[in-house]
Amino acid sequence: MNKRMFIDFANLKRMAEQSAAVTQPCNCNDAQALAWQQIPLTLELDQFAEVGSLVENAYDEPTFKEYHPAGTRLQSDDAPIAPRYYPANLSHVVRCVKCQRLYLRYTEAGGYFTELRLRALRPQLLVDVPL
Repeated sequence: MNKRMFIDFANLKRMAEQSAAVTQPCNCNDAQALAWQQIPLTLELDQFAEVGSLVENAYDEPTFKEYHPAGTRLQSDDAPIAPRYYPANLSHVVRCVKCQRLYLRYTEAGGYFTELRLRALRPQLLVDVPL
């Protein structure tokens, strides 16, 4: 069984800062995944390599509570990224193999569908808050 490496907040913050420092042009950055969105058709799944996970224990029941103290929404570009809250708590960190930028990716599972969603890992939005 392939166990995913858990990424704690300190490492996530460090990784986000490194990602923000990337200036190389890339189609992943052109996608403007500032808020959670379906992976654009312009991006290929194999363009991203999994780095680790924000899921600490795959056997624990995750919360579906969101963190929006300033009235943002899941689709807001400036919504906080709180790793203990939905959907970050179900996310994996992926790296673009072309430019090394980092993103969060999770699978949204609705009643009759599933879709991969992506969001840029931006350090200024990371918040370390308890549930």
